Amino acid sequence: MTVMFKCFTVLLLASLSLLGCDRVDPNSPLGQRKAIFKEMLKTSEDMGGMLRGRLPFDAAGFAKGAEKLDGLAHAPWEHFPQVQDQGDSSARADVWQRQARFTDLARQLEGVTGELLQVSRNQPLEAQQLQVPMDKVEAACKACHTEFRNH
Repeated sequence: MTVMFKCFTVLLLASLSLLGCDRVDPNSPLGQRKAIFKEMLKTSEDMGGMLRGRLPFDAAGFAKGAEKLDGLAHAPWEHFPQVQDQGDSSARADVWQRQARFTDLARQLEGVTGELLQVSRNQPLEAQQLQVPMDKVEAACKACHTEFRNH
């Protein structure tokens, strides 16, 4: 039984150490932008959920989300170095090969999140007035993902 326990322990420790190899340094450019994109996704999913009835509409919460999303939309681009970085990135090599187009799509996202932020400041806030600007945000995300993200 002890030999089996030792073998199991060695196998478990080896497996756990291999899991650690897959992690991205949270302070690396890749780690930084992954964290920002993850937060953008969570924020936009909650906002979209409010507009689609999956979550109860909360005007103050939506407005706060629009402010957060606009700030996040300006943040990840500085974490794309001039030369393609190594690691488990969802970004295609096109990000670095077609930087002008990538930057253009980033500015478009920043513009539509800014529009959403402005609309969300109009009180009283109603869900139907937010649908079109939120659709524009989602379309801007999709456009960039279609061209530059490995799915």
